[in-house]
Amino acid sequence: MKKILTPFVIKDMELKNRIVMPPMCMYSAKEDGLANPWHYSHYTTRAVGNVGLIIVEATAVSPEGRITDNDLGIWNDDQRDRLAAIVQAVQQLGSKIGIQLQHAGRKSQSAVLPHYSVSDQAFNREYIAPQKLKQEDYPMIADAFQQAAKRALEAGFDLIEIHGAHGYLLSEAISPLTRPELVLSERLKLLDQVIQAVKQVWPEQKPLQVRISASDWRDDGLSQTDLIQLAKHLKDLGVDSINVSSGGVSETAPRAFPGYQVPFSEIIKQHIDMATIAGGLINSIDMATEIIENRRADMVFLGRELLRNPYFVHQLARRFDVDDMVPTQYRRA
Repeated sequence: MKKILTPFVIKDMELKNRIVMPPMCMYSAKEDGLANPWHYSHYTTRAVGNVGLIIVEATAVSPEGRITDNDLGIWNDDQRDRLAAIVQAVQQLGSKIGIQLQHAGRKSQSAVLPHYSVSDQAFNREYIAPQKLKQEDYPMIADAFQQAAKRALEAGFDLIEIHGAHGYLLSEAISPLTRPELVLSERLKLLDQVIQAVKQVWPEQKPLQVRISASDWRDDGLSQTDLIQLAKHLKDLGVDSINVSSGGVSETAPRAFPGYQVPFSEIIKQHIDMATIAGGLINSIDMATEIIENRRADMVFLGRELLRNPYFVHQLARRFDVDDMVPTQYRRA
């Protein structure tokens, strides 16, 4: 059997295959941040499609931390309970489900103010200037993530992913583009406090993941040396896996092509014994299979492809003659 269709274990979570649906904002909640029938159908459809791990879209830990006012939230118990119904359904269908905990920082477009950042500079002219966080403010952010993690546990999620990518609060804190005067260890202090706070309520036996922007796509941005140090640091903090993405701290666009972010995962794998998820415009069975077979990552994420085709895993299984990856109800097809 091709390795991509074999199980993968992180702590107490066993995935039935190596395909991951990454968090992708649906912008389909109302201002209350509650999941609705759209979200239920969206996520359960991918579970019917036998995706190994489904990660719920960026879910805000506080009202001002939303990317937009139509994002999901997990800052109150009503939001938790709506998400719990999705979690239960996905798990009953045989997939594992995680949630990405998010604070948008200076890239928030929420009507709730103030927006917070490690800088007092707006992202661009379309965004308002944020309120700059002092180090004594960091516990406020860490506590919001901690309370969100507690609710994620109560909702039954299998995995938590802390969003440290794409120029949002934790990502901009890590990058030298926003604070070039600080060394990496100083820039990591906010992320450190968030991880430590989450670990106080998230059980040791359950997997904790961080999504990172491995490159800022600029010479004065995050370097390969920084990436290796960051990955080692996350492992030392007790993070179990890294979801490898890139870009977003500045308006510089990634040099995107099929598989363009996979080499960052390879760099991590070469230096640290740590699970990674890689992807970036992966749109074919052959591409996804090659990444796993050549040990460039442990799992592969498919974003746009799973929006177009929620039954990608069914096609993968038919290619490699693995009947039990196609639901009995659909095998006649």
